[in-house]
Amino acid sequence: MLKKNFLDSWKDYLMIISGCIITAISIDVFLVPFRIAPGGFAGLSTVIYYLIGQKIPVGVLMLMMNIPLFAIGYKYIGKSFLFRTIFGTALLSIVTDLLKPFTDIFVGKYLVSSGTELSPDILLYSVFGGALMGIGIGLVFKSGATTGGTDLVAKIINHFAPSLTLGQMLLLVDMIIIIFASVVFKSFLLGLYAVVSIFITTKIMDSIIEGINFAKSIYIISDKSDIIAGHILEELDRGVTSLNGVGMYTGEDKRVLFCVVQKGQLPQLKRIVRSIDDKAFMILTDAREVLGEGFQKHGQ
Repeated sequence: MLKKNFLDSWKDYLMIISGCIITAISIDVFLVPFRIAPGGFAGLSTVIYYLIGQKIPVGVLMLMMNIPLFAIGYKYIGKSFLFRTIFGTALLSIVTDLLKPFTDIFVGKYLVSSGTELSPDILLYSVFGGALMGIGIGLVFKSGATTGGTDLVAKIINHFAPSLTLGQMLLLVDMIIIIFASVVFKSFLLGLYAVVSIFITTKIMDSIIEGINFAKSIYIISDKSDIIAGHILEELDRGVTSLNGVGMYTGEDKRVLFCVVQKGQLPQLKRIVRSIDDKAFMILTDAREVLGEGFQKHGQ
């Protein structure tokens, strides 16, 4: 058990390191050089970085803003979570500044096409920057940590205002930062690019955390549920659970079948149900993460 916990802990920290490197590349290559500030402390640091004439590196600015949060957060969130967050935040700040000399060469050689003017491909940079940031932050979140910033602010505020969800607070704070960046850079267009970037970041991050190989969960209500269940067990080799239900309109007892199948098995399952009872009632929903026999193992 001790060995397993040790290995799991190291896997988490390797994931944090990988996520921080990917996020730093996103910041240095695709976002900061083109003044795209997609919310968060990375976005706020980008604005301040240009406001002060690029005298303090973006990574240092991010770390400076996070330090007061650590002191406050220690009191309101778990110690284990806070330690990993401090590790992730410090590492992201360091890697962001260490990579900058190398990414500056890459940006100057391959991405900037017209001096200090905005590149005509800035939309692509906001898309790819947002995607990379989503992957990086998603890996950090999946390891049980954060990179500090507005998500840590949201957790602290949520302690005092539990009526507001974390998502609502994150959206509010990020939108304020994007509006601030648009005003400072005097560009409504850059604000729109930042919105595109943060939208993609959120979607990719959710996919990383919840899993991209989602299955389908199905509820089937039929008078021939026994026959349908038998065919699913035999032809699809998938387990089926029978739930007891009552039709509130008729007052009759009903057996509700519940099963989870891979996406590729869905057409075959529909054919099975249709061939046995074309009046059967079916409900299909996405199952974003399925753990257990026949699917992903626990702990993966």
